[in-house]
Amino acid sequence: MTTTTQPKDPVREHCDTAAGHGRRGRHLIRWWPAGLLLALLAAPYSALPLPGLLDGPIGSPGSLQLLALCLVFGGLATGYDLLLGRTGLLSFGHALYFAAGGYATNTIMLEAGLPFVTSALLALLFGTALAALLGAVGLRVSGIGFSMVTLAFAQAGSILVARDPGGLTGGEEGRAVPANRLPASLVGIEHTVNLYWIALAYLVVTLAAVHCAVRSPTGRVWEGIKENERRVEVLGLRPYGFKLVAFTLSGALAALGGIVYLLLTGGATPQTTTSNFTLSLLVMVVLGGSGSRWGPLVGGVLYTWADHRLGDLAGSGAVAGLPAVLRVPLSQPLFLLGTVFVAVVYLLPGGVVRLPERVRVTWSSRATGRTMTEAEPAERKEIPAS
Repeated sequence: MTTTTQPKDPVREHCDTAAGHGRRGRHLIRWWPAGLLLALLAAPYSALPLPGLLDGPIGSPGSLQLLALCLVFGGLATGYDLLLGRTGLLSFGHALYFAAGGYATNTIMLEAGLPFVTSALLALLFGTALAALLGAVGLRVSGIGFSMVTLAFAQAGSILVARDPGGLTGGEEGRAVPANRLPASLVGIEHTVNLYWIALAYLVVTLAAVHCAVRSPTGRVWEGIKENERRVEVLGLRPYGFKLVAFTLSGALAALGGIVYLLLTGGATPQTTTSNFTLSLLVMVVLGGSGSRWGPLVGGVLYTWADHRLGDLAGSGAVAGLPAVLRVPLSQPLFLLGTVFVAVVYLLPGGVVRLPERVRVTWSSRATGRTMTEAEPAERKEIPAS
């Protein structure tokens, strides 16, 4: 009795090996958010310098201030993506609810004399109620009509802040936070680390809220509305109510972010009420990857960091010494941001968050192609001559 040994297929062996590595890689990737959270928790205690990325050590007040701003806008972009990426609603008025959180908190502290915590809770309720009210009106229309209605509401809010009715908003100069109404642990450069903790807590709360909402039955209806709203209606569901829930939740998270931003900047500024601010949120979401779990967070962090660091680059001596044909455009931070954004959109469709997947697919396809090429001579040898 004889046994025959089947020749090994190198292509199949390579595919099995690649599949095993892929499973192990995916298992490790699942834990990267926990590792990132630990790194963020350890940041205030680190003296590690990051030249080019930060002006000083990670734990210095200036670096923590920038990191806190990045975390706030990462959370804000994640909440905004509930509308754009999850439900398919393009809002041009999201800045209104962000500004409502900051301005309402500041106004209540100054006019009513209430402490910060009470004022912040009342401002959060106000921002949520405002989002529910304006969403109930704006969602009566869809498509570009909805976008224009939200833009009109935001413009009305911006004009109201600029007119400074009763001296409540401070007009074009904004209004500083009353230090005597804030807890002592949140005032002064020596307490920047506490503001950093608050920004990190806001990010965690936003990520948790969005994750739970998306995975809920309501989140699955949002996905259906984004794909085909008419089909959702045929199934006997009313898209209007589900869209209003998404709009209200997104507005509430934005108002909470406005409260945190008020602490970080020390006052309420009219720049947060403009439509350009909402357009910045749109750029953050598209830059990172709309509709993904981590894309808006990545986009918000990258955009905020680039906005600050490219501004420093534009005003540096290296740019000032260039010829006029280069110095003029490079001295404009918006030009640099726009160039980076166009390059990312063109080279990485789907956002920065898709880059690891694209690299993995490209590497696997090239490796498979090389294995098949190496296997061809062996296969030709096995073919009997006629």
